[in-house]
Amino acid sequence: MIRTSSAVRRTRTAVGVLLAAAALTACSGGTADQGAAAVVGGRRIPISEVEARVTELRTAMAAQPGAPGAEPAGLTRQTVSNLVLDQVVSRALADRQLSVSVGEIAKARDADSKLLGGQDALSRALLKQGVPAGEIDTAYRQTLGIQKIAMAEGKDARTADGDAVVRAALTTAGTELKIQVNPRYGQWDPAKISITDAVAAWLPQPAAAA
Repeated sequence: MIRTSSAVRRTRTAVGVLLAAAALTACSGGTADQGAAAVVGGRRIPISEVEARVTELRTAMAAQPGAPGAEPAGLTRQTVSNLVLDQVVSRALADRQLSVSVGEIAKARDADSKLLGGQDALSRALLKQGVPAGEIDTAYRQTLGIQKIAMAEGKDARTADGDAVVRAALTTAGTELKIQVNPRYGQWDPAKISITDAVAAWLPQPAAAA
């Protein structure tokens, strides 16, 4: 996801669409499930989980001083995208025998907190990017993971070469996971590493009468 330190902001810019709004499944494989927002590597992301996170975001955003009347466009789709991308990044890391430790997350979070003037300021900054308070560590794990994927190839994710390494890794991971997204949100395109408009049915269609 998206961090607020200067280094991570540069990473976000380099990775571009991938991280910018997290508006980030091929539709082959997986198990179609009417109650799921997506199925990633056989793991269901329940619609209830998406709705709970969206509700949390709406409530937190509405509580901010001077909050606008309208929520950010595509908030629900962005939320589904973030949940899918979390697992794509995790798969790409596992494929390379990499991981992000709790200590690394805490160190990065503390650095950004000091830069912005405290944990409350950090939470407000991340909330504007669609990250609720309870998911800050997950968001850091995602961004730090992306940095590590580039570093494993001797690249910097803030550069064009590093961006290419990250995109290739996440495209491969997304394909391996055989991601399905409920068409109410769109479908995952592994090559674009993003949710696009749905063109396939979520549930099997009845056979045409002979």
